[in-house]
Amino acid sequence: MHRLARVRVGGSNPIRVMGIINTSPESFYKKSVITDKKVIGETAKLMEEDGANFIDVGGMSTAPYLKTLVSEDQEIKRISNAINAIQKVSKLPVSIDTCRAKVAEVALQLGAEIVNDVSGLKYDQNMMTVLEKHNPSVIVCAFSDKIISGNQVVQAKKLIDQSITLALKSGISKNKITVDPAIGFFRKKARGILFTKINSDWLKRDVIVLKNLNQIKGKYPILISVSRKSFIGELLDEVDPEKRLYGSIAAETFAALNGADIIRTHNVKATCDIVEIIKNL
Repeated sequence: MHRLARVRVGGSNPIRVMGIINTSPESFYKKSVITDKKVIGETAKLMEEDGANFIDVGGMSTAPYLKTLVSEDQEIKRISNAINAIQKVSKLPVSIDTCRAKVAEVALQLGAEIVNDVSGLKYDQNMMTVLEKHNPSVIVCAFSDKIISGNQVVQAKKLIDQSITLALKSGISKNKITVDPAIGFFRKKARGILFTKINSDWLKRDVIVLKNLNQIKGKYPILISVSRKSFIGELLDEVDPEKRLYGSIAAETFAALNGADIIRTHNVKATCDIVEIIKNL
């Protein structure tokens, strides 16, 4: 039985919802940024009331088309404030969205239960040591520092399998691993540090991946994060992330119907409504 922190995921379990609390002003979706501790707490409480199963905290944006790198100390300060604020009002499991071992270490010491690494444990070699020490649940994304070509569904599965192997080597049991095909992180070129270079159309890549989630996830639960992302903007010809709500809801519904086990979202109430309708149809 797979679990993400204390929550059963995958298989016959209901689709779960992960709310995003973003503390990085560099983020692509400015309206999602929350830096005030009181507002962070209010947001976390509302997410729990709206039906979220987890809260994912990020202190550094990883949008590949933006320059978003901040110091580890800045990232740690941001996520520490957020985790402390969340824990005062909510008992939901906290996930830390980071690829840096030092940041993950602090978050886990503060009580976070999940490491969500968009580099699939490949960016910071010290991440393995942190996992060995704390034994959290882990979300591993498809990622490579080499150019990826060929069948993108096959490649996503291959890259995820590499990260699963890393997690297992660090002592994480297979029932604590969730996978993520990294929608939005495969590009021909980018300004950020956390993207996978491909020599094909990134939009087509994301669409075909969403159509083949069951093939990609194999025996592991799969998390999908499409909320407000640029592929929705491309499909709708909408540059403003604030105007991508309906597109996000549609994409999340499509993902849920095609095998998603967990949906990571800015729009918790709307996404929970999606899950409830799907469950009853």
